[in-house]
Amino acid sequence: MKRASFHAWVLSMLATLLAGLLLLAPASGPVLAQEPPPEEISELVKLLSKPEVKAWLEAQSQAQPQAEPALNLIDSSALSAALTYIEQHLNRVLSTLPRIPAQFERAWNILLVEFEEQGVLGVLALVATFLAAGLGLDYVTRKLMTPYRSWMKQHRYDTPRGRTKNFGARLLYSFILIGVFVVGSAGAFLIFSWPPLLREVVLGYLSVGIISRLTFMLGRALLLPPHLKLATADHLRVLPMSPESATHWYFWSGWIVSWFVFVYVTFELLRTLGFDQDSLVTLGIPASVVLLVMILAAIWRRPIPALTGSGSWSPQTISWLLTVFFVVLFGLRMAGAWTAFWLTFAVVAVPGIIYLVNRAVHHTMRAPESGTDARPFAPITITLVERAFRVTIIVAASLLLARYWGLGMTSMAQDDGFSTRLLRGGLNAAIIFLAADIGWNIVKALMEKKIAASAEPGHGAGEAKAQQARMRTLLPIFQNILFAVIVVMTVLMALSAVGVQVGPLIAGAGVVGVAIGFGAQTLVKDIISGMFYLLDDAFRVGEYIDSGSYKGTVESFSLRSVKLRHHRGYLTTVPFGELGAVQNMSRDWVVEKFSISVAYDTDVDKARKIVKKIGLELAADPEFAPHVIEPLKMQGVQNFGDYGIELRIKMMTKPGEQFGMKRRAWLMIRRAFQEAGIKLAAPKIEVSGGESPAAAAAQAVLSAKDTPAPSAG
Repeated sequence: MKRASFHAWVLSMLATLLAGLLLLAPASGPVLAQEPPPEEISELVKLLSKPEVKAWLEAQSQAQPQAEPALNLIDSSALSAALTYIEQHLNRVLSTLPRIPAQFERAWNILLVEFEEQGVLGVLALVATFLAAGLGLDYVTRKLMTPYRSWMKQHRYDTPRGRTKNFGARLLYSFILIGVFVVGSAGAFLIFSWPPLLREVVLGYLSVGIISRLTFMLGRALLLPPHLKLATADHLRVLPMSPESATHWYFWSGWIVSWFVFVYVTFELLRTLGFDQDSLVTLGIPASVVLLVMILAAIWRRPIPALTGSGSWSPQTISWLLTVFFVVLFGLRMAGAWTAFWLTFAVVAVPGIIYLVNRAVHHTMRAPESGTDARPFAPITITLVERAFRVTIIVAASLLLARYWGLGMTSMAQDDGFSTRLLRGGLNAAIIFLAADIGWNIVKALMEKKIAASAEPGHGAGEAKAQQARMRTLLPIFQNILFAVIVVMTVLMALSAVGVQVGPLIAGAGVVGVAIGFGAQTLVKDIISGMFYLLDDAFRVGEYIDSGSYKGTVESFSLRSVKLRHHRGYLTTVPFGELGAVQNMSRDWVVEKFSISVAYDTDVDKARKIVKKIGLELAADPEFAPHVIEPLKMQGVQNFGDYGIELRIKMMTKPGEQFGMKRRAWLMIRRAFQEAGIKLAAPKIEVSGGESPAAAAAQAVLSAKDTPAPSAG
């Protein structure tokens, strides 16, 4: 593992851990108002029921303007308001300290009264009993699922599909055991009837055991620590790490989550027993300090493998950066600056979680190991899985931020502040862009897969092959058009999400489009001509066409032009508007005709039989047989030439296959004619005028000398 990858993995692992912890934080939001005692609530209800009080409240609400929302990040006095809020928060925490002992005493008295029969130790024994019942049912289920574990281990670790199936089987096994534990503990407890407070206490601490069990079971499925004694654990972990690192993160993540859930349940019970919110925030300080110490201990005590390479940060630097990050989060939490807390947390944690998930996807679905004949996952499949996880993480983070910032994602009220509307619209726009991204990637992957399948050699035959060629021609055009449509729709929806009126934009775009259409008539002509060429199926990718001035094999299309590759190699880009009439030389079939000249003393019938025999041999040749529609044959005498008889020969083949067959036919005809004594015609001159050719030539020379030269004038 490279050092940079390991460092990034550590950062993302801790960010993920903190995400799981802090999303459940008991004080993870703005501080609530102090909860009054029950007797004060009764007095308040009686006071509000009086008619004169109701009338006064209505008059006051109409007379006073509505307050601005609490979330206003870009107001000019935002910094001053934030400092004032932090100061008030710290003052509330300090002023709450004297009240905490009295609230503990009151809570203890309530517990003594409610648990007079069972006693506090009896309640703890009750919790332990039902947890033991869940563990017992878990043990029985493990024994019954021994064949399943054996089947699960049979999946190959050296192939991507084997690793993926093994991971899915491990997750299913973990969730089955978790479900059994829940049924055996909480389910068995709910069968009986219990007092309300006892029911809440026991269920609360049973949930601590259930969530802790869930954390450790998921850690077993993901990290495969060495104590499981699985020989192939190093190959099957979802992330590349050493056995020491797997053991470290397995135990530390489990204990950190267990402590956090324990504190959360305890604080919820304290709220039920009458603790006010300020007291809970004050008590949360030491609990948060313990949590921070555990996280920092996990960072600094992690195993550091012996790594090589340069250009990356050292493990100590990574540890200090993580320490600063968590200390800053702790400070923001203690100060009650929840907006800054969640913003800081999201900026660091979300990229870390995305990186972690991407590493897990690529590591689990990596190519098969050497020596196996397994097929790897297509890159498109890995990309789609990665994008789907990324969209899910970012959408979930956006919704959680909206929740903790008090933003309504579906409403855009007129009385909202500008910053509130901007944040809400920004989160909605981010979700829209991500949904468009995953949708476009799915459509693009399907189209590219179809194009790649249709481009395979020997794919289909006859009409099916023609349809595949047409698909290779049209799909890239549709892909570009669909991309443009998705981009325009996404931008318009995003603008609408942030509060921009898109109606005038659409109307203005229509007017601008008409103006551009008049000003770019040649471009419009090219685009429209191309549409009709494609609708008429005039040519497809891979076909050879001739339009008079241009000829070549069609390589690709755009909205306005076609690229033609000449048989000599050069590439010509021709606008559709300049093509004119198109001659397609690669459609259905071709008839190839050529002539052979033989001597005048040739037996034409004998030559016809030889040519026919050669045609049958070519039709039976495995190299040419699939391409022959009508075999080679001689049509007859075409002409009496100056040097011999011209014989016309023809054959019908599939487009583009006639050239090789014609070359082979010429060789075979020449050889067969030589063996049969048929001479091919050749230019020659016959001279006569004496008893012998030599005398005639001499007489011709003498005659030329005796002839007087023409006079000059």
